[in-house]
Amino acid sequence: MDAIKLMTQDCIKEQPPVVEIGDTVNVAVKIREGDKERIQNFEGTVIARKGSGVAETFTVRRLSYGVGVERVFPIHSPNVAGVTVVRKGKIRRAKLYYLRGRVGKAAKVKEALK
Repeated sequence: MDAIKLMTQDCIKEQPPVVEIGDTVNVAVKIREGDKERIQNFEGTVIARKGSGVAETFTVRRLSYGVGVERVFPIHSPNVAGVTVVRKGKIRRAKLYYLRGRVGKAAKVKEALK
């Protein structure tokens, strides 16, 4: 049991990204192609957060050429180089799965006033 705790302590990031449901975020992901490594940005709306501790994840959705694309990112993954919040969203739900059935302006989340 102690070995498991040590492994999880090594994996946990010092400053995990602060993402909330409904936020539009830009996630910088490390992509490995052969022996090269580059950073690819994925921008979209956070529609869900799941798990706790090392297994905590968040789901980001965006429309790409009219097709909905969702990616699940582990918060403590070393492949997630950084997360920047583009705009804060005003929401009243824990999961925004209803956005999957919407297209265009109907799929937008209102911006939270500061």
